[in-house]
Amino acid sequence: MLICPTEGPKITSDRDAVELISQAYQQGATLIVIPIERLEPDFFELKTRMAGEVLQKFVNYRLRVAILGDISGYVSESTSLRDFVYEANRGNQIWFVASLEELGDRLKQPML
Repeated sequence: MLICPTEGPKITSDRDAVELISQAYQQGATLIVIPIERLEPDFFELKTRMAGEVLQKFVNYRLRVAILGDISGYVSESTSLRDFVYEANRGNQIWFVASLEELGDRLKQPML
């Protein structure tokens, strides 16, 4: 598991995702944890397509990704984001979790 530090460059494009993918491969990680502090607010506005482009890179490289932090403010303002988070959390590749404890609980569940 590669846990990105809270401090660090913002992830603003699929190129930034490829950098994280490279780091994950170097460490043998199959899961990348990205704190919301590393994401621009535009990431949570689906119309910008930033989330889709970034997350698709992880899917293409068959790496799981967890977005870590409280996104309730973003979700309360966007029905489409709420639906996207709900659907992502039903799967095994992209998760939105509020804490490392919640992530630990998710990892203990059997994969579908």
